[in-house]
Amino acid sequence: MSNNPLDRVKQQIHEFLLEFDNPFLHTLCSKLNHGKMLRSRLIFAIAGVNDQSVKLCGIVELIQLASLLHDDVIDEAMSRRSSPSLNALFGNKNSIMLGDALYSKAYFHLLSFPESIARSIAHCVCLLSSGEIRDVFLSESFNPSLSEYILMIKEKTASLIASSAKSSALLIGEESEAYYHYGECLGIAFQIIDDILDITQNEETLGKPAMNDFLEGKTTLPYILLYEALGRDERERLKSMHKTPLEAEQKSWLFEQFTKHKIIEKSFEYARDYAQNAVSKLPKGYSEELDDMIRAMIERSY
Repeated sequence: MSNNPLDRVKQQIHEFLLEFDNPFLHTLCSKLNHGKMLRSRLIFAIAGVNDQSVKLCGIVELIQLASLLHDDVIDEAMSRRSSPSLNALFGNKNSIMLGDALYSKAYFHLLSFPESIARSIAHCVCLLSSGEIRDVFLSESFNPSLSEYILMIKEKTASLIASSAKSSALLIGEESEAYYHYGECLGIAFQIIDDILDITQNEETLGKPAMNDFLEGKTTLPYILLYEALGRDERERLKSMHKTPLEAEQKSWLFEQFTKHKIIEKSFEYARDYAQNAVSKLPKGYSEELDDMIRAMIERSY
């Protein structure tokens, strides 16, 4: 067996999936991509590497994979991390049903953990689903509300990261709410950096077209801050670009405005503020890996 803890998590997920006596489901699962496994890294940083933490990682990663499958159907995404998405390969029905199967398997194994951990993970899935619905409705038109945006990403992105941190603390008898706060701040900052990279990075790095968020209807932090900085006529011009394929001239205007109003720098400041606040409630002597995770997340380029 590999000494890499993340390989142990992948093996745990594989064992979970083998419990399904269904060759069609296994075909679908063979196309899944585990990505950065941020939540597993977080669990190990707090709870260490042991049989219980590996199992918890496997459960959390199943939930994350399920949410991404549903997310790709909602967004009509044809690719994920530079590869065809599962819905592109096998259709929306299979993607949705596989997501449901992964959620169900995660809940099945969650029952082997103490009630406090099971409740924490189950509650975060409720929040995650609520955040998905907020995202769909907010994407119908240009959303200028910063508070609505933060609430949406707090539920959709940060809740599972926060619950992973809290559950890890519960595993080792630490102050769980302080770790939940850390995870929530980390999750919000993570999403803000994602939203910035959607604008600043190219398609080869992102694995999807640049500025794809705005085309999908997502009014992310940089666009909200830009809206606040613009005059009335320019605000209308910005709103007119929402959910439309951007011409070269429109992209040029957007980059010009982002630069003029220092929007990317201001967006980074929001992410840094959340990142710095993440450790504010942690007990003395917390793992230095948590500082490293914050730093790596802020400085990442994809």
